[in-house]
Amino acid sequence: MMQVEWWYWIIAGFCLIGLELIVPSFTIIWFGLGALVVGGLKGLWPEFSLAGQLFLWTVSSISFTVMWFKYLKPKANRTHAGQSKEGVVGETGIIIRGTVDSYGRGTVRFRIAVLGADEWGCYADEALEVGDSVRVIDIEGQILKVIKI
Repeated sequence: MMQVEWWYWIIAGFCLIGLELIVPSFTIIWFGLGALVVGGLKGLWPEFSLAGQLFLWTVSSISFTVMWFKYLKPKANRTHAGQSKEGVVGETGIIIRGTVDSYGRGTVRFRIAVLGADEWGCYADEALEVGDSVRVIDIEGQILKVIKI
């Protein structure tokens, strides 16, 4: 019977995680983490059967992958390239050129570029001053409608 040592799983886990650097799929890392889980459990329980190790690796890898897609990936997908209104509404920025009154046009700067630009023209229902924090509530052409927050 083939004996798989605990450190085989650890090395396999780190190799799979390292392979993630070459293959940009972001799924291999979960199989690597599954191997680390099995390696850790095998280290604590040396009599752990090979079938049990393979089963645990499969279940833990699939569980990590499902958790990634269900809980982490939707929140991490914050790129707005190619998106329209839905990608801009809700973003927050700081006014770098204020408006004299509510009819004037100011400029808002975002910490991270929105639709490819970190500065956008904006207007609001109230006068904006330099340094005001604002939130985008609508986009009309190339101008953002914002509110002070």
